Amino acid sequence: MSYHVSRKAEAETYYPDLHYDMRGTRLTTGADVDGCLTVSLSHFLPGGGAKMSQSPVELVYLILQGEMTVTTDDGKSHVLYAGDSIHFSPMQGRESVNNGTETAQMLVIMCPPKA
Repeated sequence: MSYHVSRKAEAETYYPDLHYDMRGTRLTTGADVDGCLTVSLSHFLPGGGAKMSQSPVELVYLILQGEMTVTTDDGKSHVLYAGDSIHFSPMQGRESVNNGTETAQMLVIMCPPKA
């Protein structure tokens, strides 16, 4: 049995491409859990977001605070509020923007494709 404790104060800050007015902190990486899971906490200022892109990993966005509008590559938009989540298959296109008036917090869970 194994476990890994992640401390907020020790989390790595990162600024991914195509994101704006956003600060991310990587809480758990694949190296921590045998390459199978990465968990990050993203903070989006009002008006902040991420441009349309695809990722080779499976993703789950869980809104912890505020609201985010997520638009998928089929043109459908979904307004997500605290407690809402959305799942993306690998290579699913999506973009997101905080159209609210407060900083949004989004937990991002990433899982590489199955071999």
